[in-house]
Amino acid sequence: MKAKVILSAIAMLCVGFVAQAQEVKIGYTNVEFIMDLMPEMEQIGADLQDYQAQLQASIQTKAGDFERQVQSYQQAAASMTEEARAAKEQELTKLQQDLQKYDQDASTSYQRKLQELLEPVQTKVINAINAVAAENNYTHVFAETAGQAPILLYTKEEDKFTELVLAKLGVQMPTPPAGSN
Repeated sequence: MKAKVILSAIAMLCVGFVAQAQEVKIGYTNVEFIMDLMPEMEQIGADLQDYQAQLQASIQTKAGDFERQVQSYQQAAASMTEEARAAKEQELTKLQQDLQKYDQDASTSYQRKLQELLEPVQTKVINAINAVAAENNYTHVFAETAGQAPILLYTKEEDKFTELVLAKLGVQMPTPPAGSN
């Protein structure tokens, strides 16, 4: 009799775990793919190209000024006193360091601008992912890629989530080229 009670308890426990496991619904999506299809991305790309061109033009202007000063120094160095030469070399070294710092600052500024422009689109996509997950009773949604490596080892095709998010955002799924499969 005691064995039946124990077996019944174990069976109930197992049924409870199975029932609980059936409530889990996992989906996956490719956030980068969705972001690339967002209509705002075309304007963001154009804005970033303009911003990068402005930064490059400014860097080239500063580099040109530096090169002219170096050439001027090289032409006049023979007729300069030792102190004047040392002072000018020190000034040129400082200008070169300033130019390198300006280049690094421009790179940082570009990254900041990129993040600033992408943030509203990222927020819109994440909000759509959250809404689709809630509407379709998903308990977990994973990014299909993390960097370049997929983070899922196995999933069923019907759990693919990207098309649902694109539909929520009103973005059309592109048709695959003929002959691809």
